[in-house]
Amino acid sequence: MEQSISRAEKSTSSDREQEYFGKKRMVLCHPFFIRNTIYAIRNTNVMFIDEAQIQVKAGDGGNGCLSFRREKFVPKGGPDGGDGGRGGNVYLQAVENLDTLIDFAGKHHWHAQNGQPGSGNNKHGANGRDLVIPVPPGTLIYDVDFDLLLKDLSEVGLKVCICRGGRGGKGNKAFATSTNQTPRYAEPGKKGQERNIKLELKLIADVGLVGMPNAGKSTLISRCSAARPKIADYPFTTIEPVLGIVELSNFRRFVMADIPGLIEGAHSGAGLGYEFLKHIERTRIIVHILDIMPTVGSDAVENYYGIRHELEQYSEALAQKPEVIVANKIDLDPDGKIVKDLKKKLNKKIYPISAVTGQGIKELSELLWQKVKETKV
Repeated sequence: MEQSISRAEKSTSSDREQEYFGKKRMVLCHPFFIRNTIYAIRNTNVMFIDEAQIQVKAGDGGNGCLSFRREKFVPKGGPDGGDGGRGGNVYLQAVENLDTLIDFAGKHHWHAQNGQPGSGNNKHGANGRDLVIPVPPGTLIYDVDFDLLLKDLSEVGLKVCICRGGRGGKGNKAFATSTNQTPRYAEPGKKGQERNIKLELKLIADVGLVGMPNAGKSTLISRCSAARPKIADYPFTTIEPVLGIVELSNFRRFVMADIPGLIEGAHSGAGLGYEFLKHIERTRIIVHILDIMPTVGSDAVENYYGIRHELEQYSEALAQKPEVIVANKIDLDPDGKIVKDLKKKLNKKIYPISAVTGQGIKELSELLWQKVKETKV
Protein backbone atom coordinates (compact mmCIF):
# COMPACT_ATOMS: atom_id res chain seq x y z
CA MET A 1 0.00 0.00 0.00
CA GLU A 2 2.80 2.39 0.95
CA GLN A 3 4.70 1.57 -2.24
CA SER A 4 1.68 2.32 -4.40
CA ILE A 5 1.14 5.64 -2.61
CA SER A 6 4.78 6.63 -3.05
CA ARG A 7 4.59 5.72 -6.76
CA ALA A 8 1.47 7.82 -7.14
CA GLU A 9 3.11 10.73 -5.37
CA LYS A 10 6.18 10.43 -7.59
CA SER A 11 4.05 10.40 -10.72
CA THR A 12 2.08 13.44 -9.64
CA SER A 13 5.29 15.29 -8.66
CA SER A 14 6.93 14.49 -12.00
CA ASP A 15 3.81 15.68 -13.81
CA ARG A 16 3.94 18.92 -11.85
CA GLU A 17 7.62 19.39 -12.69
CA GLN A 18 6.97 18.83 -16.39
CA GLU A 19 4.05 21.23 -16.29
CA TYR A 20 6.13 23.84 -14.43
CA PHE A 21 9.20 23.61 -16.65
CA GLY A 22 7.00 23.48 -19.73
CA LYS A 23 5.37 26.74 -18.71
CA LYS A 24 8.80 28.20 -17.89
CA ARG A 25 10.10 27.32 -21.36
CA MET A 26 7.00 28.92 -22.88
CA VAL A 27 7.64 32.09 -20.87
CA LEU A 28 11.33 32.22 -21.80
CA CYS A 29 10.48 31.84 -25.49
CA HIS A 30 7.71 34.41 -25.41
CA PRO A 31 8.45 37.37 -27.77
CA PHE A 32 7.83 39.86 -24.95
CA PHE A 33 10.48 38.21 -22.76
CA ILE A 34 13.00 38.02 -25.62
CA ARG A 35 12.40 41.64 -26.61
CA ASN A 36 12.89 42.90 -23.04
CA THR A 37 15.99 40.75 -22.57
CA ILE A 38 17.60 42.22 -25.71
CA TYR A 39 16.69 45.71 -24.53
CA ALA A 40 18.33 45.05 -21.13
CA ILE A 41 21.50 43.72 -22.78
CA ARG A 42 21.75 46.70 -25.12
CA ASN A 43 21.34 49.18 -22.30
CA THR A 44 23.97 47.77 -19.95
CA ASN A 45 27.09 49.82 -19.28
CA VAL A 46 29.93 49.46 -21.74
CA MET A 47 32.78 47.33 -20.44
CA PHE A 48 36.10 49.07 -19.92
CA ILE A 49 38.87 47.42 -21.94
CA ASP A 50 42.39 48.88 -21.97
CA GLU A 51 44.27 46.20 -23.93
CA ALA A 52 43.60 44.55 -27.26
CA GLN A 53 45.51 42.59 -29.88
CA ILE A 54 44.48 42.82 -33.52
CA GLN A 55 45.74 41.81 -36.95
CA VAL A 56 45.78 44.57 -39.58
CA LYS A 57 46.42 44.18 -43.28
CA ALA A 58 46.72 46.78 -46.01
CA GLY A 59 45.09 46.24 -49.38
CA ASP A 60 46.85 44.34 -52.14
CA GLY A 61 47.70 46.14 -55.35
CA GLY A 62 45.61 45.38 -58.41
CA ASN A 63 47.08 43.31 -61.23
CA GLY A 64 48.14 44.94 -64.45
CA CYS A 65 46.14 44.13 -67.56
CA LEU A 66 47.35 42.18 -70.58
CA SER A 67 45.35 43.59 -73.47
CA PHE A 68 45.68 44.58 -77.14
CA ARG A 69 43.64 47.14 -78.98
CA ARG A 70 41.03 45.52 -81.22
CA GLU A 71 39.17 48.10 -83.26
CA LYS A 72 37.76 48.19 -86.75
CA PHE A 73 39.93 49.92 -89.32
CA VAL A 74 42.79 50.17 -86.83
CA PRO A 75 45.38 47.59 -87.81
CA LYS A 76 48.12 46.72 -85.38
CA GLY A 77 46.46 48.60 -82.50
CA GLY A 78 49.20 47.59 -80.11
CA PRO A 79 49.10 46.95 -76.35
CA ASP A 80 46.59 48.92 -74.23
CA GLY A 81 46.60 47.15 -70.87
CA GLY A 82 46.17 49.56 -67.94
CA ASP A 83 47.96 49.52 -64.58
CA GLY A 84 46.39 48.12 -61.42
CA GLY A 85 45.23 50.33 -58.57
CA ARG A 86 47.12 50.86 -55.31
CA GLY A 87 45.91 48.98 -52.21
CA GLY A 88 44.47 50.95 -49.31
CA ASN A 89 46.62 51.94 -46.33
CA VAL A 90 45.71 51.26 -42.69
CA TYR A 91 45.77 54.22 -40.29
CA LEU A 92 45.15 54.55 -36.56
CA GLN A 93 43.84 57.91 -35.40
CA ALA A 94 43.12 59.27 -31.92
CA VAL A 95 39.61 60.73 -31.78
CA GLU A 96 37.46 62.39 -29.16
CA ASN A 97 34.60 60.74 -27.25
CA LEU A 98 36.40 57.40 -26.98
CA ASP A 99 37.79 56.13 -23.68
CA THR A 100 37.90 52.34 -24.10
CA LEU A 101 39.07 49.70 -26.58
CA ILE A 102 35.73 47.87 -26.51
CA ASP A 103 35.44 48.07 -30.32
CA PHE A 104 38.36 45.64 -30.63
CA ALA A 105 36.94 43.04 -28.24
CA GLY A 106 34.91 41.23 -30.89
CA LYS A 107 36.77 42.21 -34.05
CA HIS A 108 40.38 41.11 -34.36
CA HIS A 109 40.97 41.40 -38.13
CA TRP A 110 41.03 44.78 -39.86
CA HIS A 111 41.67 44.81 -43.63
CA ALA A 112 41.86 47.73 -46.04
CA GLN A 113 40.37 47.52 -49.51
CA ASN A 114 42.36 45.95 -52.36
CA GLY A 115 43.22 47.90 -55.50
CA GLN A 116 41.23 47.06 -58.63
CA PRO A 117 42.95 45.46 -61.62
CA GLY A 118 43.62 47.46 -64.74
CA SER A 119 41.65 46.93 -67.90
CA GLY A 120 41.89 47.45 -71.65
CA ASN A 121 41.88 50.79 -73.42
CA ASN A 122 44.62 51.96 -71.02
CA LYS A 123 42.19 52.12 -68.08
CA HIS A 124 43.87 52.39 -64.68
CA GLY A 125 42.38 50.30 -61.88
CA ALA A 126 40.75 52.14 -58.96
CA ASN A 127 42.82 52.60 -55.81
CA GLY A 128 41.64 50.83 -52.67
CA ARG A 129 40.04 52.92 -49.93
CA ASP A 130 42.21 53.61 -46.90
CA LEU A 131 41.09 52.16 -43.57
CA VAL A 132 41.14 54.63 -40.66
CA ILE A 133 40.69 52.92 -37.29
CA PRO A 134 39.59 55.28 -34.47
CA VAL A 135 41.21 54.77 -31.06
CA PRO A 136 41.04 56.70 -27.77
CA PRO A 137 43.67 59.36 -27.03
CA GLY A 138 46.51 57.85 -25.00
CA THR A 139 46.70 54.60 -26.99
CA LEU A 140 50.11 52.95 -27.30
CA ILE A 141 50.67 50.93 -30.48
CA TYR A 142 53.06 47.95 -30.30
CA ASP A 143 54.27 45.55 -32.98
CA VAL A 144 53.80 42.13 -31.39
CA ASP A 145 56.24 40.25 -33.64
CA PHE A 146 59.13 42.65 -33.03
CA ASP A 147 58.10 43.79 -29.52
CA LEU A 148 58.48 47.39 -30.67
CA LEU A 149 56.60 50.55 -29.71
CA LEU A 150 55.45 52.10 -32.98
CA LYS A 151 53.58 55.20 -31.83
CA ASP A 152 52.04 56.89 -28.81
CA LEU A 153 48.80 58.61 -29.82
CA SER A 154 48.82 60.95 -26.85
CA GLU A 155 46.76 63.76 -28.42
CA VAL A 156 43.45 64.01 -30.23
CA GLY A 157 43.94 64.15 -33.99
CA LEU A 158 47.24 62.27 -34.15
CA LYS A 159 47.27 59.81 -37.03
CA VAL A 160 49.81 57.15 -37.99
CA CYS A 161 50.07 54.78 -40.94
CA ILE A 162 50.52 51.24 -39.64
CA CYS A 163 50.46 49.28 -42.91
CA ARG A 164 51.03 50.54 -46.45
CA GLY A 165 49.04 49.20 -49.36
CA GLY A 166 50.66 47.25 -52.14
CA ARG A 167 51.62 48.96 -55.40
CA GLY A 168 49.50 48.16 -58.44
CA GLY A 169 51.03 46.07 -61.20
CA LYS A 170 51.87 47.62 -64.54
CA GLY A 171 49.91 46.68 -67.64
CA ASN A 172 51.56 45.47 -70.82
CA LYS A 173 51.32 48.98 -72.28
CA ALA A 174 54.08 50.08 -69.87
CA PHE A 175 56.46 47.44 -71.23
CA ALA A 176 56.15 48.41 -74.87
CA THR A 177 59.45 49.50 -76.43
CA SER A 178 60.81 50.04 -79.92
CA THR A 179 62.25 46.56 -79.90
CA ASN A 180 59.33 44.91 -78.09
CA GLN A 181 56.21 46.51 -79.51
CA THR A 182 53.81 43.73 -78.48
CA PRO A 183 54.69 42.64 -74.92
CA ARG A 184 52.60 39.68 -73.90
CA TYR A 185 53.02 39.98 -70.15
CA ALA A 186 51.77 42.23 -67.34
CA GLU A 187 52.94 42.77 -63.79
CA PRO A 188 50.95 41.41 -60.82
CA GLY A 189 50.08 43.69 -57.92
CA LYS A 190 52.23 43.77 -54.80
CA LYS A 191 50.94 42.42 -51.51
CA GLY A 192 49.94 44.90 -48.82
CA GLN A 193 51.77 45.01 -45.51
CA GLU A 194 50.44 42.92 -42.64
CA ARG A 195 51.08 43.29 -38.91
CA ASN A 196 50.02 41.94 -35.55
CA ILE A 197 49.33 44.96 -33.36
CA LYS A 198 48.88 45.29 -29.61
CA LEU A 199 46.95 48.31 -28.37
CA GLU A 200 47.40 49.52 -24.81
CA LEU A 201 45.37 52.40 -23.44
CA LYS A 202 46.68 54.84 -20.86
CA LEU A 203 44.00 57.35 -20.04
CA ILE A 204 45.00 61.01 -20.23
CA ALA A 205 43.99 63.10 -17.21
CA ASP A 206 45.33 66.12 -15.39
CA VAL A 207 44.61 64.81 -11.89
CA GLY A 208 44.70 61.20 -10.69
CA LEU A 209 43.04 59.99 -7.48
CA VAL A 210 44.79 57.29 -5.44
CA GLY A 211 44.09 55.84 -2.05
CA MET A 212 42.96 52.80 -0.11
CA PRO A 213 39.67 51.11 -0.98
CA ASN A 214 36.60 52.93 0.37
CA ALA A 215 38.57 56.14 1.01
CA GLY A 216 36.00 58.26 -0.84
CA LYS A 217 37.58 58.66 -4.29
CA SER A 218 34.40 57.91 -6.21
CA THR A 219 32.37 60.23 -4.00
CA LEU A 220 34.89 63.02 -4.57
CA ILE A 221 34.86 62.72 -8.37
CA SER A 222 31.06 62.61 -8.38
CA ARG A 223 31.04 65.83 -6.32
CA CYS A 224 33.56 67.65 -8.52
CA SER A 225 32.30 66.54 -11.92
CA ALA A 226 29.33 65.05 -13.75
CA ALA A 227 30.81 61.54 -13.52
CA ARG A 228 28.56 59.04 -11.76
CA PRO A 229 30.66 56.07 -10.63
CA LYS A 230 29.23 53.33 -8.46
CA ILE A 231 29.28 54.35 -4.78
CA ALA A 232 28.61 52.00 -1.87
CA ASP A 233 29.63 51.39 1.74
CA TYR A 234 32.00 48.52 0.97
CA PRO A 235 35.54 48.42 -0.48
CA PHE A 236 36.40 47.84 -4.16
CA THR A 237 33.23 49.50 -5.38
CA THR A 238 35.18 50.96 -8.31
CA ILE A 239 36.31 48.13 -10.60
CA GLU A 240 37.33 50.24 -13.63
CA PRO A 241 38.79 53.73 -14.14
CA VAL A 242 36.40 56.67 -14.27
CA LEU A 243 37.09 60.01 -15.97
CA GLY A 244 35.37 63.24 -14.96
CA ILE A 245 35.68 66.83 -16.20
CA VAL A 246 35.81 69.38 -13.37
CA GLU A 247 34.15 72.62 -14.49
CA LEU A 248 35.14 75.89 -12.80
CA SER A 249 34.19 79.51 -13.35
CA ASN A 250 35.49 81.54 -16.32
CA PHE A 251 35.45 78.46 -18.57
CA ARG A 252 38.22 76.70 -16.65
CA ARG A 253 38.31 72.93 -16.61
CA PHE A 254 40.55 69.94 -15.99
CA VAL A 255 40.19 66.17 -16.22
CA MET A 256 40.16 63.98 -13.11
CA ALA A 257 40.70 60.19 -13.11
CA ASP A 258 39.60 57.74 -10.43
CA ILE A 259 41.14 54.25 -10.32
CA PRO A 260 40.27 51.25 -8.09
CA GLY A 261 41.67 51.33 -4.58
CA LEU A 262 45.21 50.14 -3.93
CA ILE A 263 46.19 47.56 -1.35
CA GLU A 264 49.47 46.15 -0.09
CA GLY A 265 51.28 44.30 -2.86
CA ALA A 266 49.49 46.16 -5.67
CA HIS A 267 52.76 46.70 -7.58
CA SER A 268 53.16 42.93 -7.86
CA GLY A 269 49.58 42.29 -9.00
CA ALA A 270 47.53 42.18 -5.78
CA GLY A 271 44.04 43.65 -5.95
CA LEU A 272 42.45 45.59 -8.78
CA GLY A 273 44.61 48.71 -8.67
CA TYR A 274 47.72 47.22 -10.31
CA GLU A 275 46.01 46.78 -13.70
CA PHE A 276 45.00 50.44 -13.69
CA LEU A 277 48.10 52.13 -12.22
CA LYS A 278 49.25 52.80 -15.77
CA HIS A 279 46.28 55.13 -16.22
CA ILE A 280 47.70 57.64 -13.74
CA GLU A 281 51.21 57.55 -15.22
CA ARG A 282 50.18 60.35 -17.60
CA THR A 283 48.56 62.53 -14.94
CA ARG A 284 50.19 65.80 -13.95
CA ILE A 285 49.19 65.66 -10.28
CA ILE A 286 48.39 62.83 -7.87
CA VAL A 287 45.70 63.45 -5.27
CA HIS A 288 46.26 61.09 -2.35
CA ILE A 289 42.99 60.64 -0.46
CA LEU A 290 43.24 59.52 3.16
CA ASP A 291 40.35 58.15 5.18
CA ILE A 292 40.80 59.77 8.61
CA MET A 293 38.72 57.00 10.23
CA PRO A 294 39.43 53.75 8.36
CA THR A 295 36.75 51.11 8.91
CA VAL A 296 39.16 48.16 8.62
CA GLY A 297 40.98 49.12 11.79
CA SER A 298 44.11 50.37 10.03
CA ASP A 299 45.86 53.65 10.63
CA ALA A 300 45.69 56.60 8.20
CA VAL A 301 49.43 57.25 8.51
CA GLU A 302 50.29 53.63 7.78
CA ASN A 303 47.91 53.67 4.82
CA TYR A 304 49.62 56.76 3.40
CA TYR A 305 53.11 55.28 3.53
CA GLY A 306 51.78 51.95 2.24
CA ILE A 307 50.34 53.59 -0.87
CA ARG A 308 53.53 55.62 -1.39
CA HIS A 309 55.54 52.40 -1.25
CA GLU A 310 53.33 50.79 -3.90
CA LEU A 311 53.71 53.79 -6.21
CA GLU A 312 57.49 53.76 -5.82
CA GLN A 313 57.67 50.03 -6.50
CA TYR A 314 55.52 50.37 -9.62
CA SER A 315 57.27 53.38 -11.16
CA GLU A 316 59.83 55.82 -9.84
CA ALA A 317 58.56 58.49 -12.25
CA LEU A 318 55.03 58.02 -10.93
CA ALA A 319 56.15 58.41 -7.33
CA GLN A 320 57.94 61.67 -8.14
CA LYS A 321 54.87 63.42 -9.54
CA PRO A 322 53.47 66.40 -7.57
CA GLU A 323 51.20 65.20 -4.79
CA VAL A 324 48.27 66.75 -2.95
CA ILE A 325 47.25 65.02 0.29
CA VAL A 326 43.54 65.17 1.08
CA ALA A 327 42.00 64.14 4.41
CA ASN A 328 38.47 62.93 3.67
CA LYS A 329 35.45 62.38 5.94
CA ILE A 330 36.10 65.36 8.24
CA ASP A 331 32.37 65.35 8.97
CA LEU A 332 33.23 62.50 11.38
CA ASP A 333 35.77 64.75 13.12
CA PRO A 334 33.87 67.90 14.19
CA ASP A 335 36.63 69.03 16.57
CA GLY A 336 39.39 68.55 13.98
CA LYS A 337 41.59 66.64 16.42
CA ILE A 338 42.19 63.72 14.06
CA VAL A 339 43.25 65.98 11.19
CA LYS A 340 45.61 67.94 13.45
CA ASP A 341 47.18 64.74 14.68
CA LEU A 342 47.51 63.51 11.09
CA LYS A 343 49.30 66.72 10.02
CA LYS A 344 51.67 66.40 12.95
CA LYS A 345 52.57 62.78 12.20
CA LEU A 346 53.03 63.20 8.46
CA ASN A 347 54.56 66.69 8.69
CA LYS A 348 53.02 67.55 5.32
CA LYS A 349 50.42 69.96 4.01
CA ILE A 350 47.00 68.32 4.24
CA TYR A 351 43.73 69.64 2.82
CA PRO A 352 40.68 68.53 4.81
CA ILE A 353 37.42 67.87 2.95
CA SER A 354 34.15 66.00 3.29
CA ALA A 355 33.11 64.46 -0.01
CA VAL A 356 29.68 63.66 1.42
CA THR A 357 28.74 67.12 2.69
CA GLY A 358 30.80 69.03 0.12
CA GLN A 359 32.89 70.87 2.71
CA GLY A 360 36.22 71.98 1.21
CA ILE A 361 35.42 70.69 -2.31
CA LYS A 362 35.39 74.11 -3.96
CA GLU A 363 38.67 75.14 -2.34
CA LEU A 364 40.28 71.84 -3.36
CA SER A 365 39.12 72.24 -6.97
CA GLU A 366 40.62 75.73 -7.14
CA LEU A 367 43.88 74.46 -5.65
CA LEU A 368 44.08 71.60 -8.18
CA TRP A 369 43.45 74.03 -11.03
CA GLN A 370 46.36 76.19 -9.88
CA LYS A 371 48.61 73.11 -9.59
CA VAL A 372 47.63 71.89 -13.06
CA LYS A 373 48.23 75.37 -14.48
CA GLU A 374 51.72 75.47 -12.92
CA THR A 375 52.68 72.09 -14.37
CA LYS A 376 51.60 73.19 -17.88
CA VAL A 377 53.92 76.22 -17.85
